[in-house]
Amino acid sequence: MNKQELKDELKKSMLAKDELKTSVLRMLLSSLSYLEIQKGKDYEANSEDVLSIIQKEAKQRNDSIEQFKSAGRDELVKKEEQELELLKKYLPEQMNNEELEELVTKAISQTNASSMQDMGKVMGALMPMVKGKANGSVISKIVRERLS
Repeated sequence: MNKQELKDELKKSMLAKDELKTSVLRMLLSSLSYLEIQKGKDYEANSEDVLSIIQKEAKQRNDSIEQFKSAGRDELVKKEEQELELLKKYLPEQMNNEELEELVTKAISQTNASSMQDMGKVMGALMPMVKGKANGSVISKIVRERLS
């Protein structure tokens, strides 16, 4: 997914009068524009930037859902869940725990990790392989379990 594809999706959602999708896509495009401004003149967001922004926004929705649930704000939970579902459509398919555990095992053997002190090495080896396909906190939990 690149920036132009997001713009095209925005046009379609506006024509379809899909307010939720239009709102989410505008937010994504706004975040991308902000990133381009931060990176400097003539910087054009690439597909990796788009993926990163979508992941960041999805993580924010997950965090908001937890906070709203604990505060008893069900109407806001519902809205955040709807936005999260839309964002998930633009993310690559997530890896399941079996696949992640295999990758963790490989990374531990590749880095010769033996204790929690080696967690940074293992995570450093793992993250490029799972970028966008798994939640960092889930990976971290699996690595911790294996190294403990």
